[in-house]
Amino acid sequence: MISKSFLRSLLSSFLVFGMILGSASAAKFNLRATANSNENDEDYDGLVVFKNYVEAASNGAISVELFIGTQLCSKGAECLQGVADSSIDIYISTSGGAAGIFPYVQVLDLPYLMSNDRIAEHVLTGDFTRTMRQMALEDSGGKIRLMTIGNTGGWRNFANTKRQIAEPSDMRGLKIRTVVADLPQELVKALGASPTPIPWPELFTSFQTGVVEGSKNGITDIMNMKFPDAGLKYVTLDGHAYMGALWWMSNDTFMSMPHDMRRVVVDGFAALQQATFASPKRKSIKAYEDFVAGGGNLYVPTPAQKASFKKAATPVYDWFKSNVKNGSKIFNALTSAVTKAEGDIESGTLQDIN
Repeated sequence: MISKSFLRSLLSSFLVFGMILGSASAAKFNLRATANSNENDEDYDGLVVFKNYVEAASNGAISVELFIGTQLCSKGAECLQGVADSSIDIYISTSGGAAGIFPYVQVLDLPYLMSNDRIAEHVLTGDFTRTMRQMALEDSGGKIRLMTIGNTGGWRNFANTKRQIAEPSDMRGLKIRTVVADLPQELVKALGASPTPIPWPELFTSFQTGVVEGSKNGITDIMNMKFPDAGLKYVTLDGHAYMGALWWMSNDTFMSMPHDMRRVVVDGFAALQQATFASPKRKSIKAYEDFVAGGGNLYVPTPAQKASFKKAATPVYDWFKSNVKNGSKIFNALTSAVTKAEGDIESGTLQDIN
């Protein structure tokens, strides 16, 4: 015989379920958000935080659907076209993924401009991102809006199957995997290595067969893809580029919302940004431990060695300013923001330690 307490509990569950369904159906704005990654990725962490914040803060007026992987689109240009025509409301890309449409976003890949997380986070939460947003809006005819820039994997470091890299001269002759974009290829050439564009899904096999001997990746990507099993044994922590994640939104969708809902969305992206800043820091701890435990070699360049890497890479700055549309404008915006960030952080640190 079913007890009355059980029936009351069951009725309560149905009522809660009905309230959830009612809240979802009552949403005035439904946002379709996609990330071409998986649920172990920082991008997913950020989207979960965004969804939770926006749905709660809007009191159910906004709902967010998550599409992880390639359900809605598979490549940067295709996904950004979806954002432009509002079939996709939110999309996250790397700089390489958006460079075909907005080439100046590759400024985030310029080496050795931001030296640590504090500086990078200070820069990306300020006016630099607003400058890039305005440039993208103008170039997309007011269709594609850059909402924020987070992180997707920590810092890019040079890794390879052959030898420890301590100086730029150690790079000479190595075949380094890059994306198709020009800037990373120019960087690899400036350091004396051979850039070899390889699609990401083919990289494991390319290490095994020697098609490439190195790459420029974050440690979580290296371990998630099991690259040490393919022979990747050496990682140099030169931290040449912060792995920026560009979060785009359909400007038509955003501007169709009333002012109070736009504020909720902006606050939601701020929460997302903080989540993606934090996630790689935690995940990288175990990734580095596992890399070393598996026989991997980690090398930390001395300040003098890091300065020599930056000096060797300097021609890439001139190439970027001369060859990329609006390259000088965005380069100056970034370097000015970095200088300000360094000054602000140093001033605060001196007050904190005295």
